[in-house]
Amino acid sequence: MNRMGAYVWARRGVLAAFLGCVLIFWLVFSLYELPGEAVLYAALLSSIWLLGLGVWDALRFSGRLRALQELRRDIDVTDAMPQDLPKAWDAVEQAYRELLFPLFSQRRALEQRSRRERREALDYYTLWLHQIKTPIAAMNLILQQENLPQKMELQSQLFQIEREVEMVLSYLRMGSESTDYVIAECDLDEVVRQALHKYAPIFIRKKIALHLSPISMRVLTDEKWLCFCMEQILSNAVKYTPQGGSVSIYTQGQSLIVQDEGIGISPWDLPRIFEKGFTGENGRLDKRASGIGLYLTKQVLQRLGHGIDIESQQGFGTRVRLHFYTDTPVLE
Repeated sequence: MNRMGAYVWARRGVLAAFLGCVLIFWLVFSLYELPGEAVLYAALLSSIWLLGLGVWDALRFSGRLRALQELRRDIDVTDAMPQDLPKAWDAVEQAYRELLFPLFSQRRALEQRSRRERREALDYYTLWLHQIKTPIAAMNLILQQENLPQKMELQSQLFQIEREVEMVLSYLRMGSESTDYVIAECDLDEVVRQALHKYAPIFIRKKIALHLSPISMRVLTDEKWLCFCMEQILSNAVKYTPQGGSVSIYTQGQSLIVQDEGIGISPWDLPRIFEKGFTGENGRLDKRASGIGLYLTKQVLQRLGHGIDIESQQGFGTRVRLHFYTDTPVLE
């Protein structure tokens, strides 16, 4: 409903009263057989007076309604308080304004407490994640010096712990108010090799063949975050590729492709693989799946201005395509 319609509806009682008065005048003049022109003349004068009064009232009504609509539109992103509302014109409106004061104050207190609790939790988890890296590094050092029968398996499990810690830390950084993006032109081949170096032991242990084509591409990105995305993609590739399989990495135009010979993704799971916490059929087979890796990868790539899409056929492997556009990265 537009403002004029809203005004007419809000003042429908006044209009009905005016028409009722005109009808009463006409009935009384008819009963006493008085000239009808007198009724018309009185109605005309009353209409002129009411028209002027109505224009002033309509302008006042429209201004107040516009102010309320703007406040309602911005109320979720501003620190609006009842004093920002239009001035009350009667006791009822003043009562409504006074009713809003405790509600607005309570909302502001809840928002401040929520921000404080989140900030404290973020600080605690970030500190814990950094502290847990010290015993992980110590265990890695001990395993390198010891010659235990279970050394390879222990290193594999420790690598998984380290990977999960890094993923949680990245998740916390994504939700923090500040980021550490450093945008620069990077050698894509170097980024890929950094991620491959980290997963080389798993390639060796599972005897997965790596087909790495020459990558002669420079991209405008954040090297650390892009390396994080590559690690998540490689993690899925080696996790779901059976022993003796292969992983291929090559470029095609402005895209980098990581293709594996893994178990693939079911067609009903494929549209949801970037959803937060979604593990799908493969995740139910691997009880350790968290459903966070691809979600974080998509979020990071979007912020960097890159694209990602995944093609897969169950039983025949998966192809992940990273698109590197020439536009400036979008950091939100």
